[in-house]
Order: sequence, then structure tokens, then C-alpha cells
Amino acid sequence: MVVFELTASPSSEELAAITDALSAFNKADVGPADRRPLAILVRDKDGKVTGGLSGFTAWGWLFTQMLFIPDTLRGTGTAGRILAQAEQEAKVRGCRGAWIDTFSPQALRAYRRQGYEVFGELEDFPEGRTRSFLRKAL
Repeated sequence: MVVFELTASPSSEELAAITDALSAFNKADVGPADRRPLAILVRDKDGKVTGGLSGFTAWGWLFTQMLFIPDTLRGTGTAGRILAQAEQEAKVRGCRGAWIDTFSPQALRAYRRQGYEVFGELEDFPEGRTRSFLRKAL
């Protein structure tokens, strides 16, 4: 018998069971991911992290999960420098491409300036915005 349980508060062990099973399936299906975290931290003069990039490399791709630029650095080219640094590390790791998504019109313009191209869109995510999915050959 199979039981389905809906929960808004799964335990870390329960989530790990799903992640571990999917990872094992994917490894058998397409080979090892060689998933490795990648972060570029922006620190203020006191050493406090105020922004940066968080993502990972896997299956020959860089995925930027989060990129946050503090207000004081917006419009200074910081996002471009951070992305370039992440892309360079991804190349060192053997990656052939990078992808990122956003629903921010400002971020979309910044990513396009860095050479990213839109390959998909999801309208009204969130409502009134379009979530854009972008990629770049490395």
C-alpha cells in the first residue's frame, strides 16, 4: 500500500530521502553530476557579507541560483564582474554553459549585457511580471 502525505513542514531527513533517490536515479541515467557549490561574496569594510552570488556547477553547466547586489553597488558594473568571475571558475571546472533566471527587469537587462540570451519565459510569475530563463555559452 502507498500513502500520500501532504505537508508544509517536511523534515530535513524526509527531503534528503527524495534528493538522494533522485540523485541516484540521475547518476544511473546520465552519469555523475559532479555538483559543486560556487559562491562569490561581497563584503563591506567590516567584513560582513552584504551580497554576492550563490550557485553550483553540475553536468558541465553553471547555475546561478541567487545574485544580490547591495543598493550602494547597483549601477557600478558589480553584477557583471561577479558573473564574469563565476563564469571563469565554471570554465576551470570544465563547464560549457551557464544559466540563470529572473523576474526583475533590471536584472534581465544586466544579464543580457553580459551576453546571456533568453531561452524561455513564464508569464505572470509572479503576477504582473515575467520570469525569464537565460543561458550563455562559455
